[in-house]
Amino acid sequence: MMNDNLLTRSFSKHERKKLGYGALAACLLITLSFFIVFNPYLGPLPLLNFMLSTGDDQKLFAVNDTSSSLQMDKEIITINDASSSQEAVARDAEMVRNEKKLINDTGSSRQTINEIVIKDSLIVNDTSSSQQIATDAATMNEKIELRCNIMGRSEFCEIKGDIRIYGNSSTAFIVSSETDILTAENTSWSIRPYARKEALGEKDFARKWSVKLVTDRPDIPRCTRNHSVPAILFSVGGYSGNFFHAFTDIIVPLYSTAQPFNREVQFLITNRKSSWIAKFKTLLEALSRYEIIDIDDRHDMHCFQSLTIGLKGRNNKELSIDSSTSPYSMKDFTQFLRRWYSLKKITAAKIRDGDKRKPRLLIISRKRSRAFTNVGEIAELAESLSYQVIVAEPGPDVSGFAKIINSCDVVMGVHGAGLTNIVFLPENAILIQVVPFGRVEWASRVSFEDPAKDMNIRYLDYKIKVEESTLIQQYPADHVVLRDPSVIGKQGWLAFRSIYLDKQNVTLDVNRFRPTLVKALELLHQ
Repeated sequence: MMNDNLLTRSFSKHERKKLGYGALAACLLITLSFFIVFNPYLGPLPLLNFMLSTGDDQKLFAVNDTSSSLQMDKEIITINDASSSQEAVARDAEMVRNEKKLINDTGSSRQTINEIVIKDSLIVNDTSSSQQIATDAATMNEKIELRCNIMGRSEFCEIKGDIRIYGNSSTAFIVSSETDILTAENTSWSIRPYARKEALGEKDFARKWSVKLVTDRPDIPRCTRNHSVPAILFSVGGYSGNFFHAFTDIIVPLYSTAQPFNREVQFLITNRKSSWIAKFKTLLEALSRYEIIDIDDRHDMHCFQSLTIGLKGRNNKELSIDSSTSPYSMKDFTQFLRRWYSLKKITAAKIRDGDKRKPRLLIISRKRSRAFTNVGEIAELAESLSYQVIVAEPGPDVSGFAKIINSCDVVMGVHGAGLTNIVFLPENAILIQVVPFGRVEWASRVSFEDPAKDMNIRYLDYKIKVEESTLIQQYPADHVVLRDPSVIGKQGWLAFRSIYLDKQNVTLDVNRFRPTLVKALELLHQ
């Protein structure tokens, strides 16, 4: 305090500010001199490049096997790697280099990075953690590429190098013959290869796999089976028993991931379900010409040069492919389905005045819940409007039902997994989604309304009134279930589903529903 008072009396405020700047400059000069004098004695750091990948507006977390940690502030965009050069690209990233510069050379030069500090990301150096999102590790004599993403809805890793998969311990080893990767040695990542991350916290939802970067030591298992094609490892656990989730969580992302390989790819399945594989055999064989390997609990060592763990292409929309980030679209996917299921109808009928053809209407029936209680009345109404009516319920024969729905111009059904079969409809067909009572509009929109538009399917909906719901037979007229469904919604998804999805059937008011069928006819005339 005495020194502060003396300084205050001896120097003006402006002079004290100048002294502060001078002291800062002196410190920087001393630091620079230190590196100039001692740099020849500082050993080079191992060449280790990090490729960080995130979804939009996401934070990054990485894990390395050392004891220090770096707190960072800005978001990494990408680090691109070509065959003979490596280019690092960062947005708003402050790079601190220890005298050596970041070299971007398209010739034979290697990129040398001694230290990169990036803000708004966190590198946690802890082998017990499993939150690594992305790494690209390169050695002097051989190349290992590892890019992982756990920040979107789908966790996945893309790996190239000496990859050894040991199913008994659910581990993928990435092996290097170089010993000069000490900063990366024994680094590991944990991933659950199922494309619905928000559900991965549930117990036994999908098997957890480890990805480990190791040097080639005697204790690392040897290959017992070498494969010459890339592999994709994915889970058929989770909600795969539901037809909607089978497509949105597995089949559509699998298409995006596997299609570039033109069937020259090996599928490794974890959480195997024989019935699921049999049900979708046609699609699995369409994407891979090789027999599926059940990789769980195997004691042999399968070796590959390229591996994808998890499925790519899963975005925030259901039943969709983001064509801005993928070379494919949902239109490509539906064409793929028509080709492999031998579906003949490409576009819906266009009805002209005086045309004697009747448009085909499929009424999707249900048995357990959200079923139509007056299917006969609905069919009679449709026939009076010159529709040819078919009533059918989806079953385990995917191919058979695909042919039925593909032959139709209009399909209608209550919100539910059965409507997923619209993926087999011809283009310009019409979906009429009957929305149950209970504020199910949001689920109906994201599940089928938005996806239908991406498939070039025209969309109509019909929101039932409480009088058309069988809930009025189960609850008094003044009950909160009928009076204010939002109260039940606030109790959580399980409470909401147990009432409005599991206990409700639909008795359509055919007079009220008639204009919707008329509108569908008008669309077919356009």
